[in-house]
Amino acid sequence: MHAGATPSWVIRENAGRGILLALYLREVLAVGAPAELPRLRDIGAVGSRAPDDGRLERQWRSWWEMTVEPEEHPSPVPLELVEAYGTAIALPRSGSEELARAVVPHAGAALAWVEWAEESYRTASKSRRGDSYRAYAGTIAEHEREVGRRAHSFELNVEVLPLAEVGVWWIGRKTVAVTDSLRSDAAAFDDAIHPIIAELA
Repeated sequence: MHAGATPSWVIRENAGRGILLALYLREVLAVGAPAELPRLRDIGAVGSRAPDDGRLERQWRSWWEMTVEPEEHPSPVPLELVEAYGTAIALPRSGSEELARAVVPHAGAALAWVEWAEESYRTASKSRRGDSYRAYAGTIAEHEREVGRRAHSFELNVEVLPLAEVGVWWIGRKTVAVTDSLRSDAAAFDDAIHPIIAELA
């Protein structure tokens, strides 16, 4: 989405497959990171997790960062697909061994849940129709009136997720997570996204 030729802004809204998958596996593997991001709704740990020295959590965190903003967190080594997930998960060839093993038993349930979550997002998006552009353009116009100048050029990725708490959280340098229920409430979403826009614009 753009507002004028110069400066310009780009906002991408999605429920990214990789992000949904990483969050589902965070739940079933009982990974604590990132502590500031709420858990998914109605998903919990599966089985008992074998005690480890923190490697699984570190490996998941590294994969999460690469998934959210791959350009900001490139892998230092080549990536390798986890066969059970088809092309959905690629992990660093070395340094992700514990994570690669841990995710395999959850492949069927994880992929089915992600498909459901993606379809839920698509259905909700269709019901909003032109609202996506209005939500962001209106907030940017309001910010411009408040500060008395055009908005600076910026990029923002908005991931709409089925989180258990309502709100907006930074999950990358230019990426936020927003609860799906908040996104579906136009007035509440406008209020919640305004401080994010103000910080960038």
